Amino acid sequence: MSTAAALRSEFERETRATRRYLERVPADRLEWRPHQKSFTVGELASHLVECVRWTDAIFSGDEFNIDPATFSPYQATSVPELLGTFDADVARGVAVLAAHGDDAMSRTWRMKIRGKVRVERTKSDVFRDFTLSHLIHHRGQLSVYLRLLDVPVPGAYGPTADE
Repeated sequence: MSTAAALRSEFERETRATRRYLERVPADRLEWRPHQKSFTVGELASHLVECVRWTDAIFSGDEFNIDPATFSPYQATSVPELLGTFDADVARGVAVLAAHGDDAMSRTWRMKIRGKVRVERTKSDVFRDFTLSHLIHHRGQLSVYLRLLDVPVPGAYGPTADE
């Protein structure tokens, strides 16, 4: 299996698992947070959407330049909106990945902050970090939030205590 095909397969598997978690986000608890320094449930769930969005940013160009002063993170206002946006961004990510082969995976990609290079690595490495690992990390956080809210936690790699 090529690197591109393997990454596409992993993306599809991890986003399917993540959607199961997002489906369980309680609509009436979007503003809840476990600690004052933590994301709210809504912010954390919305950040999972942003993790998926990196796919398009990584493979549709060779660099991404961001200005933190003008950056506005995605913030869902409802669970249906969150799921709809997630589904659309996953579909876009699958299409982008399907259009790129191993040659694209080895190309250099740069992230700049106000024009200064902060990250410069291959697209496959950046995709693993910015999308896949980031998605898995924050999905783990969401599992703790769900547990604290007494919401049954779905499995990602096998059944949970709730299943």
